[in-house]
Amino acid sequence: MALHYRKTQIDDVSALFEVRGKTRENPISKQQLAQMGITHAAVVEGLDAGGLYGWVCVSQESIVGFCTGDMATGEILVLAVLPDFEGQGVGKKLLSNVVDQLQRNGANSIWLAADSNASVRAHGFYRRLGWLPTGAVLENGDEVLEFRLT
Repeated sequence: MALHYRKTQIDDVSALFEVRGKTRENPISKQQLAQMGITHAAVVEGLDAGGLYGWVCVSQESIVGFCTGDMATGEILVLAVLPDFEGQGVGKKLLSNVVDQLQRNGANSIWLAADSNASVRAHGFYRRLGWLPTGAVLENGDEVLEFRLT
């Protein structure tokens, strides 16, 4: 199956919520996201205003993965890939595209919060790509990782 990468568009937002709810590890439903203040309207507004920046991966006209960053804070807010597309470089490519844009935007630091449990796939994934723990831990137990700018 051919994979196509492009910038996230407003029309993609509903599909982003679907993908986020279907990830293998750490799926979060639309309802759970709404409780955190992450709604369809908020994402559309963020993308439209330029505060959010993202990339999607498309296979056969369906979004199979996406990554979104916050332009003001340098935070990678989410990286999600459907299970059938794991291990194909999708997450790495999406993350790289968003990190590149955050760097071009002048982010002083680029960071994300991830599960600190070494048995979770994301733990090793980010470290292999150069993300390093800062020592900070969020209230939910996620550790803060920072990408070392080159």
